[in-house]
Amino acid sequence: MTQALLNVDSLCTYFKQDGQLIKAADNVSFNIQRGETLALVGESGSGKSVTAHSILQLLPYPKAQHPHGSIKFDGHDIMAMDEKLLRGIRGNRISMVFQEPLTALNPLHKVGQQIAEVVKLHQPLSGKKIQQRVIELLDQVKISDPYNKANAYPHELSGGQRQRVMIAMAIANEPELLIADEPTTALDVTVQKEILQLLIEIQNRMGMAILLITHDLGVVRHTAHRVAVMRHGTIIETADCKALFNNPQHDYTRMLINSTPTGKAVDIKQAANQKPSLPLLEANQLSVKFAIGDNWFFQNKKVFTAVEPTNITLLTGQTLGIVGESGSGKSTLALALLKLIHSEGNVIFNGESLAGLSVKQMRPYRKNMQLVFQDPFGSLSPRMPVADIISEGLSVHQHLSKDETEQKVIAVLNEVGLDPAIRHRYPHEFSGGQRQRIAIARAIILEPKVLILDEPTSALDRSIQIQILDLLKSLQKKRSLSYVFISHDLAVVRSISHQLLVMKAGKVVEQGATDSVFNSPQHPYTKRLLSAALSI
Repeated sequence: MTQALLNVDSLCTYFKQDGQLIKAADNVSFNIQRGETLALVGESGSGKSVTAHSILQLLPYPKAQHPHGSIKFDGHDIMAMDEKLLRGIRGNRISMVFQEPLTALNPLHKVGQQIAEVVKLHQPLSGKKIQQRVIELLDQVKISDPYNKANAYPHELSGGQRQRVMIAMAIANEPELLIADEPTTALDVTVQKEILQLLIEIQNRMGMAILLITHDLGVVRHTAHRVAVMRHGTIIETADCKALFNNPQHDYTRMLINSTPTGKAVDIKQAANQKPSLPLLEANQLSVKFAIGDNWFFQNKKVFTAVEPTNITLLTGQTLGIVGESGSGKSTLALALLKLIHSEGNVIFNGESLAGLSVKQMRPYRKNMQLVFQDPFGSLSPRMPVADIISEGLSVHQHLSKDETEQKVIAVLNEVGLDPAIRHRYPHEFSGGQRQRIAIARAIILEPKVLILDEPTSALDRSIQIQILDLLKSLQKKRSLSYVFISHDLAVVRSISHQLLVMKAGKVVEQGATDSVFNSPQHPYTKRLLSAALSI
């Protein structure tokens, strides 16, 4: 057998914190052959990214340390290299694509300049030749209009375009190994499919090896040759991709494979405990427009239509799923339903029109229409303990004593499956799934009738997603809640929604019963969305 391109043997990665050593990776061993894709999979905190960063020695040394093990690339010991030798390998022979391109790219420099910097470091090119190489790379990663995009700043590009720029930087020097750390996690299904196909095409053309780090086994199934499963910093199973999916050996691997949202939406009659009657929430010709640029005297005002006139009907105990790519207007529509942004048209709640109401007049309705955000860590105040976060709304809408407030907090924490003893701790002390439960508790403590859920599971591992979906369904049954559920994950939407609304470029292109839309889509865009999702 030929020598592996990368060989990681018994690698231990520890972090020194408060005088103690925390084991992030423990006796990790795997190898990657030239031209091969090895997927390193596991839930958040399993040690995947720490292992990847160890390969390029990108950890915060000396706080991070490797008491044992070796990393050999093309027969050379990376851990024995000095900084000069490592710089010759990083971005040249081994490149990395990071999970969040908006964070990884410099916001102050145009993307063309950032790609050019990588080329300059490792290739004897200058002037026009570097510019030509940048355009060539942008063209290789299939960015349309590469000349103009090279002169754009990262915030001026979409998520998919930014990820393509990251890939262009990574392949600029034709590396032998590409480390892709969750390269598609935050992307829409159609963009995700395009990025994965792009990586495979580049790999086939360049003979490049790929270390793919992900918690999405659907991605793994269609891209990897072999799979290594990590849990608690240890690799518990390694096998060929097909063999692992057909015959997983470890219970944890079987759990990961089976962690796909299934089931159907809660029965409306059961959830509402009554026969559906008048709509709880309606939108009639609801639209949102934003002004563009400065308004000069005697000039027509330029506007951008974010949401074209839309009609929505939501019954008690019902879930309306809203799907579409980034920028389609999903979140803007949700904010308009809550009267949090200026809109045209009318919103009717429980038979009462909300049109023209002032901020003060809207306040009594707020407790009945609550919002759960995509990123629970960003939406929870880091300076407040959990009890204060959850009870903050009570101080606005209800006048309770301190003891009454605490009892309500304890009751709602029990309801969302959290130990009430945690109410004195702070958000950073919890996992993503626990923080989302706290966010849900904050929303339901006011006993609302409608919850707007904006991508509430997209930042979570599959197994945690299923737990949150089960929680939402149980709350819906118990409290007769109605949901507006926004997501780009079609499997998640299908498992909880009664009705489905498909948006593209601010317009509703298809609307109907969830099963009907999934089983018999009518619009070409809906068909493309479903095709992209089912092929992953």
